[in-house]
Amino acid sequence: MAPLENPFAMAQSEVLKLRAHTKVILVDIHAEATSEKIAFARMVDGQVSAVVGTHTHVPTADTRILTQGTAYQTDAGMTGPYQSVIGVDKQIILERFLTQMPVRMEAARWGA
Repeated sequence: MAPLENPFAMAQSEVLKLRAHTKVILVDIHAEATSEKIAFARMVDGQVSAVVGTHTHVPTADTRILTQGTAYQTDAGMTGPYQSVIGVDKQIILERFLTQMPVRMEAARWGA
């Protein structure tokens, strides 16, 4: 399998290149499965400074330092309007759930 077809193999190659001239390496892994995130973190443990997941919208409470010194958190959660539902205007989401009809997702306003 070519490195570009396998994100794990590609990451190994990129980390090696970065380590030659970079002291701090922060990896944002936008993966859905928790198993992918922790497997990736274990693979690069000791080679990068931190691995932080960013796919889900709710932060996890599993922040830790792995055995070789890499900081890890499965998911940092969402940044965006606090009074929203995963960044979308809360009224739009409520309408969707109440009517079971598709609705256009619109970003919530910061003050809303």
